[in-house]
Amino acid sequence: MLVVALTVAALLAPPASRLFAAGAAAPPGAAAGARPAADDDTVPAVGRTWPVGVRPRVLRGWEPPATVYGPGHRGVDLAAAPGTPVRAVADGRVSFAGRVAGKGVVSVELAGTGDPPLRTTYEPVRASVPQGAEVTAGEVIGTVEAGGSHCTAPCVHWGLLRGGTYLDPLSLLPPWLLHQGPSRLLPVLGVPLP
Repeated sequence: MLVVALTVAALLAPPASRLFAAGAAAPPGAAAGARPAADDDTVPAVGRTWPVGVRPRVLRGWEPPATVYGPGHRGVDLAAAPGTPVRAVADGRVSFAGRVAGKGVVSVELAGTGDPPLRTTYEPVRASVPQGAEVTAGEVIGTVEAGGSHCTAPCVHWGLLRGGTYLDPLSLLPPWLLHQGPSRLLPVLGVPLP
């Protein structure tokens, strides 16, 4: 009976991706209190590029905690050497470009993503755009700084918020950007060789 009860409880529990991710310092403009994350289905796949590189290695993924103040990870850490260009993943307006607790932070409000708009955050980043600047997807907004990262290897932390609710930033990327592995050519049958 215990096995059946635990199985039913696990099946009825909300997925971890729907819970609020706490445990990291809140970027500028984030609400102080934690709230459950909205269903990631509400996040439009407006991303047109990765923040760094082509398909950077994810050093640590989205890890929402089981409780409001429990341990977790409010974003993803992407492998990136100091000096690597950091790009806006989608069109928007720079809502913050400066330092928070000694770290360089850039936040971009994404155009056409509702009210309140989605906001991406990047750290540690030395901004190359001023607050208020309009940016397009793929535009360089700064470079990865040498220090101030919470990663064990050089990285950039990429976050996503709607108001004070943290969401999985990978949900911004369409499937063609998330696809792993090389392209494969399939044989075409019935076509003569040249």
